[in-house]
Amino acid sequence: MNSLTLLAIALCAFALAYRYYGAFLAAKVAVLDSKKPTPAYEYRDGKDYHPTNKYVLFGHHFAAIAGAGPLVGPVLAAQYGYLPGVLWILIGAIFAGAVQDYIVLYASVRNKGESVSKIAERYLGPVAGWCTAFAVLFIIIVALAGLAMVVVNALQESAWGVFTIACSIPIAFLMGQWMYRIRPGKVTEASIIGVVLLLAAVIGGGWIPEGISKYLLLSENALKIALPTYGFIAAILPVWMLLCPRDYLSTYMKLGTVALLGIGIFFVHPQLIMPATTKFIHGNGPVIPGPVWPYVCLTIACGAISGFHALIGSGTTPKMISNESDIKPIGYGAMLVEGFVGLLALIAACTLSSDHYFAINVKNMVLSPQLASSMDAVAREVGEKSLLGRTGGSVTLAVGMAQIFKNLPGMRTMVSYWYHFAIMFEALFILTTVDTGTRVARFILQEMVGRAYKPLGKGTWLPGVIITSFIVTFAWYYLLKGGDIQSIWPMFGVANQLLGVIALAIGTTYILLKSKKQVYALTTFVPLLYMTVTVLTSAVMNIQSYLADIAKSSAALAVANTAVIAQLEQVIRTRKIDAVLTVIMMALTIIICASCVIKWINILRRPNAPAETEPAGDLMKLAEGTEIMD
Repeated sequence: MNSLTLLAIALCAFALAYRYYGAFLAAKVAVLDSKKPTPAYEYRDGKDYHPTNKYVLFGHHFAAIAGAGPLVGPVLAAQYGYLPGVLWILIGAIFAGAVQDYIVLYASVRNKGESVSKIAERYLGPVAGWCTAFAVLFIIIVALAGLAMVVVNALQESAWGVFTIACSIPIAFLMGQWMYRIRPGKVTEASIIGVVLLLAAVIGGGWIPEGISKYLLLSENALKIALPTYGFIAAILPVWMLLCPRDYLSTYMKLGTVALLGIGIFFVHPQLIMPATTKFIHGNGPVIPGPVWPYVCLTIACGAISGFHALIGSGTTPKMISNESDIKPIGYGAMLVEGFVGLLALIAACTLSSDHYFAINVKNMVLSPQLASSMDAVAREVGEKSLLGRTGGSVTLAVGMAQIFKNLPGMRTMVSYWYHFAIMFEALFILTTVDTGTRVARFILQEMVGRAYKPLGKGTWLPGVIITSFIVTFAWYYLLKGGDIQSIWPMFGVANQLLGVIALAIGTTYILLKSKKQVYALTTFVPLLYMTVTVLTSAVMNIQSYLADIAKSSAALAVANTAVIAQLEQVIRTRKIDAVLTVIMMALTIIICASCVIKWINILRRPNAPAETEPAGDLMKLAEGTEIMD
């Protein structure tokens, strides 16, 4: 199939969805009021609550939600063929993911910028609130470990990639100082400076002297320490100093690269070599072991629906919204852009031959002499020593993107630059989720422990900020240290989508309580129903897989030599933790959903009492906060 056809279908579908379905949500379901003061002004503290330019905030929000999911998930799901991934991205993003993101952001802005757990407590009671808080904390820690693992696999032994990513941190510091201290409000100037410097870092990475580059060739273990250290620092510093400018800078690179990839596909229009479906749709795949359903819905999370987004939509973003009219483009629009990113990633992966795809994504794969020679040639072309067994999807995507770009006029000699540019692009995507996610987890932990000791719950009390940030960071570092992509990613998928179930359930409750017509709750209830069945099914399947791995490793341990005993013990320990965490998250989700059902029954039994006005007029203008008179 020609990739250009998929590109055209996606653009039309997302544009129509934003114009009509997004406007319907903003004007009918959760009505926006551009004159209503937002928490950013009401609770302004210059640290977490800070009114932010809508374009800068779109950049922060998009960078925070668009982590590994829209890049890695579709690439890993390509083992099923391109069709399952395309259908899930289009349907999931429009009718589930973007709806969840919009409703959660709206509800948080209307509730002092509070987290989803505090909203649950407010409308469902203390039991649901505490269960949501614990569920979110468990889930976000698992998610951060999964996302960080992708960065580790992308950057290990790559001096070029490490150099570029390291440069993005001081560049972001400079942008923050420029926008808020040196030249307050000069967003354009800071943007130009940041983009130029980051492009210089990408190009300069290829010219690092050998004497310096050896210090940038970080091992897997070194990166597993460096990433949590960065997350810890980013969670402590004020949002304007590092987090927001870095995310804003990342978004320029992300949207620019996405646009460039779209243009490349438009002009090159490569054929999709992967078939529509493969033999692995029934399971036993070398990348994702489970069948296409339910696993395609877990593997492709952020490109379709991701519970992690609810943490951002009720974490940093609502505390920076300066006008309610910004909720639609930031809440609904950013998710559609992310879906488009996911589709581009899927196309790039499916343009590779299946031999090359599996050689990159499967460790210790036995290669024919012809395939080994071909893979060596590809590695030399992109400036790497080897591409074999580079699991996690990021390397596959970078190779696919580089192959598309090299077919543009005058680009054939720049394949290595495009490859490392793509690696930098992916790492930036993921790191912005890691730093924001760590901060959001710190918010949630502070909300919980602040009940026992009030200063710990205050974002202005530095010791409390440091203690809670360290606890969160150490927790996901522990999982990262002992896991690999095959063990962490399936659990990340379950954890992430269980949070999506929780967010949709709370969103349904909020709509029933606040919307003029209770039938509008179907906008969240229908995707909730599908996701509940899908995620609980996959959770049970994951637990069965963990138990099988434990039994297999235990049997091998009985006859193992001393060289592999430690490795087998680590597998058993990690799988036990995975199984226990999955059971805990399932139990918490079931309790929260049961609380929601009880609440729904009570709401539906009482007479309808509209809490929000439903003005008449053009849907798009109403959604933008402007009414036109006939």
